[in-house]
Amino acid sequence: MPPIPEPFRLAIDNAAIADLRERLGHTRFPDQGPGEPWAYGTDLDYMRGLVAYWQRDFDWRAQEARLNAFPQYKLRLGDIELHFLHVPGNGPSPCPLLLLHGWPGSVFEFLDMIPRLADPARFGGDAKDAFTIIAPSLPGYGLSFAPGQKRFGIEEIADVMAELMPALGYPRFAVQGGDWGAFIAARMGCVHAEKLLGIHVNLLAVRRERDAPQARPEEEAYLGQLAQ
Repeated sequence: MPPIPEPFRLAIDNAAIADLRERLGHTRFPDQGPGEPWAYGTDLDYMRGLVAYWQRDFDWRAQEARLNAFPQYKLRLGDIELHFLHVPGNGPSPCPLLLLHGWPGSVFEFLDMIPRLADPARFGGDAKDAFTIIAPSLPGYGLSFAPGQKRFGIEEIADVMAELMPALGYPRFAVQGGDWGAFIAARMGCVHAEKLLGIHVNLLAVRRERDAPQARPEEEAYLGQLAQ
């Protein structure tokens, strides 16, 4: 029997948040480096303000509520507990779309975009363009991490993603990835093409090293285009 996704909501203990704020309050700052601000690293005044923001002004509960406004689940795949959002599309035939975030990043990258993709008619678009969104926390990141779990590279993450979608009832699907997610999407396009409708990336992962000292004319043309 295939594993069944378990509903999930983020709820961080108040004591953990209080502990974080106390630790930030004990930050020991260095002196300001010589020369102009940022000449030798982070400007000290900027860093003081950033730490103060995380200590006093960042509203953890508001961000928690933003995430919890979306349907979330956990599913055991590849011997890890994989966290993901699963938002059904509102349209006659929504296309299943796997959204892959970058590094360092999280599904928060997608929270403003997901409603527009899942329910385009609500934003003045055409319901026929709706997507059903699956947005996982990549293995090893955020809510898909636990101490002591396996560490996955691009190849292993791509395999887990290719397993996730059919487990949710989507034998064929589209993939979008940016930054690290673009590498994973490209890997999926290479080794799991039979499951894909297509991939879209907003970072192009290309090799820059030469395999041999003497390249064929078409390879030289490619390397020239890459350099440009």
